[in-house]
Amino acid sequence: MASGFFALLDDIASLMDDVVVMSKITTKKTAGILGDDLAVNAEKATGFVASREIPVLWAITKGSLLNKLIILPIAFLLSAFVPIAITILLVLGGIYLAFEGAEKIYEFLMPHSHEKKVIIEATDSKEDVLLVEKKKIKSAIFTDFILSIEIVIIALGTVIGEAILFQILVVSIVSVLATIGVYGIVTLIVRMDDMGYRLIKKSGTHNKVLKSIGNFLVQALPWVIKALSVIGTIALILVAGGIFVHHIEFLHHFLDVLPAILQEFVVGLLIGFAAFLVVTGFKLIFIGNKK
Repeated sequence: MASGFFALLDDIASLMDDVVVMSKITTKKTAGILGDDLAVNAEKATGFVASREIPVLWAITKGSLLNKLIILPIAFLLSAFVPIAITILLVLGGIYLAFEGAEKIYEFLMPHSHEKKVIIEATDSKEDVLLVEKKKIKSAIFTDFILSIEIVIIALGTVIGEAILFQILVVSIVSVLATIGVYGIVTLIVRMDDMGYRLIKKSGTHNKVLKSIGNFLVQALPWVIKALSVIGTIALILVAGGIFVHHIEFLHHFLDVLPAILQEFVVGLLIGFAAFLVVTGFKLIFIGNKK
């Protein structure tokens, strides 16, 4: 009895060692998509009143964890019984990401044809702030859902063929680490100016090093946010292009003379603008006629 109990503990320890090792490998394989996830979500998490940044980020983080809770069991079931469904969902998600990226590019090139961007100000009423926040949070969580699907599928692909318990442990660990890591870094980015002001205040009139660091953080934040906006848009196109190239056979060989990253960007951009034209045409035909 005792020997059987200790043998069971030894098996559990060996399993957990294997899970830890494979989790590290899987995290490295998903590093690219995690970088894209960071850029996209950091861009979406900016533009809020300072006092509301942490509550908003916490709401998005909870939404991201909920996304993982929804995606993981469905991914395991589909992978086991209907593997083609994984590819279909990935492609549909890729179309949405490509569309969003193309829409951002269009808005940048043709700002006069789009509505004035809603900016949350500290002087806005509480009702207006909460309404805009709710819309931005919903958009961020929806985008996170699509990116989370890609992260889960890539992670699942590294342990395919392993026992189901092993798959569940590894992919679940990677998913949780992805959420904590991405939104932890996002929180640091959007709170840069607050940290800068605290360092300036703490430095007083004598500590020039702290004051210089504080001034740098305050002055760098607008540039970081602008850079993240650009990086986030490029990330949307690249993630979408990667989905199309790796999961649609004829696109896998489309412009394959180009470097992989450029091939993915071109494919994502073309499909993104095609989706944008379709959606715009739909709005003009159906919504425009109702006005």
